Amino acid sequence: MFTGSNSISMDPKGRMAIPTRVREELVASCGGRLVVTAHTQDRCLLVYPEPEWLELLPQIEALPSFNKVSQRTKRILIGYATALEIDASGRVLVPPTLREYANLDKKMMLVGQGKKLELWSEGSWLALLDEPADDEIPSEMLSLSL
Repeated sequence: MFTGSNSISMDPKGRMAIPTRVREELVASCGGRLVVTAHTQDRCLLVYPEPEWLELLPQIEALPSFNKVSQRTKRILIGYATALEIDASGRVLVPPTLREYANLDKKMMLVGQGKKLELWSEGSWLALLDEPADDEIPSEMLSLSL
């Protein structure tokens, strides 16, 4: 279970160092093998342990082809999906296409989301936190007590 947020950095070659606690969880759950893809609604990346991605992939592939929303979702999630592996130094090389999609530069945020992580540019993450939530509250959240 991935929780918490970590301020991390990327070097000029596009390598990001995975924080120790997160890296240990990833090595334990998937041997350090990840799949990184683009988020379909936000300009960030989704980071899945490989087994989680392999479980999700058939559900994505089964989405209807004749629906524009589901076709767009498939194109983005599968089209950007890239298998990566944590190197001996605890780093991952993020491909340029994914870095461009999420506007990633030196300062980033790695945010736990349960079974996956999100990778944001620091600026985009801070802007998201400052955004007012103007959508209607979903009924599933009405009974949530924090």
